[in-house]
Amino acid sequence: MSSDARPERAPSRLSARTIATYAVGSLGTGGYATLPGLVLTYFLTDNLGVAALAAGLIVTAAKVWDVVIDPLIGAASDRQLARTGSRRGFMVAGALTLPVFFALTFAVPPSWGPVAGAICVLLAFVGTATSFSLFQVPYVALPAELTDGYDERTRLLGWRVVVLTASILLFGAGGPMLRRATGDPVSGYLLMGVVAGIAIGVGMLIASRTARDATPARLHSADETRRNAGGLGRGMQSQGLREQYASGFRALRRSAPFRALLAAFLLQALATGTMLAGAQYVARWVLGDEAAVEVLFVALVGPALIATPAWTAISRRTGKERAFLGASILFLVASASIAAAVWTPGVWIYASVAIAGIAYAGLQSLPMAMLPDVISHDARTGGSGQAGTFTGIWTAGETVGFALGATAVSLVLAATGYISSVAGADTVQPDAAVTGIVLSFSILPAALMALSILPLSRYRLRRSDIDAAQTLSA
Repeated sequence: MSSDARPERAPSRLSARTIATYAVGSLGTGGYATLPGLVLTYFLTDNLGVAALAAGLIVTAAKVWDVVIDPLIGAASDRQLARTGSRRGFMVAGALTLPVFFALTFAVPPSWGPVAGAICVLLAFVGTATSFSLFQVPYVALPAELTDGYDERTRLLGWRVVVLTASILLFGAGGPMLRRATGDPVSGYLLMGVVAGIAIGVGMLIASRTARDATPARLHSADETRRNAGGLGRGMQSQGLREQYASGFRALRRSAPFRALLAAFLLQALATGTMLAGAQYVARWVLGDEAAVEVLFVALVGPALIATPAWTAISRRTGKERAFLGASILFLVASASIAAAVWTPGVWIYASVAIAGIAYAGLQSLPMAMLPDVISHDARTGGSGQAGTFTGIWTAGETVGFALGATAVSLVLAATGYISSVAGADTVQPDAAVTGIVLSFSILPAALMALSILPLSRYRLRRSDIDAAQTLSA
């Protein structure tokens, strides 16, 4: 062997404590992604009397704000990392402020009227979204800085998704149960907002401790890391808002794998967002029982809890991108099958949702495990290691998907004549509205999932690319 040949460096092995602490953060991310998506539009239309289209626009407006601030938070997180060696400050700020805004979102009584109620919900939810972004953007950046191993990242994100799916079950089923606990919709929604907000904040606060274990050295050799961190800290301090946004667009232009992965994930967030926003309507108007939404979530999340380790094992054998494609196709077939509920609604819907749940586990864990591969590959092939910039764009894309999912459902409801009402009022929906509910829960997400396969087919980063880059940096 040549004397100047460098041995291959084994990827760092993550401790069980680091994996567990990081995974707990998904208690917060799962709660925030699930509960507002599940009940907020319904809270506006069937509790405050807000028109369906206006309700969708309120949810979308708050999410658009997310899209605006996420790249800025990503750039600021990179500056904080360069200056202090940790992204923890932003994460703690988000964890401490989110419970307050989350509770206020569901504290608005119907007596204030639809207009005042809609404005108050909008302002409170914008505050909630801001707090969540302060946590989420640096949180998503951490895996690339916690380990440089291809399979270790899958292991880390796999356990995160186990907690995420459990969180979806906890908030998706437990939230509506809390809402009914008092026997009064007004106090029930307030109780749900307070308890859920505190639980989300605690999960975020625990996960923020993981930032102490992260190091940008995972992305570079030690000397290169010091040079980039110093330059990044000095350079970004002088950047204006325009330049910070521009750095995000440069990342998109520079990294073809990131563009492909982001496009696929955005479309899939839109697909799952439509199902999430439509679930409460399916429970009440298709299955005939408002409480059936809890069974829908058990059907979705129960199989996902079991399936996550299986998707991790499949990805090790076939590669993450092929496993991701398989999960996408499975979700497409399962969601499309629910369209039969237009003619024959019944409990068989739970079986289709369960199959979608198996796929959903892969749709969550696999792209999140692929993102740190994209970040580290970019850093080693000409980028500057700005993980926060990548995750700011990623979180903005995810936010757009979920926001437009609620908007798409509200547009379908408005177009099919859905009748909004205040708490306690008896309402009968026209047949066209019930058909619209079913289609927004089945055909619409299936079509979006089919579209996501196109950019996914252009994702070219493979295990060999990550392993080769890791060897070069040893």
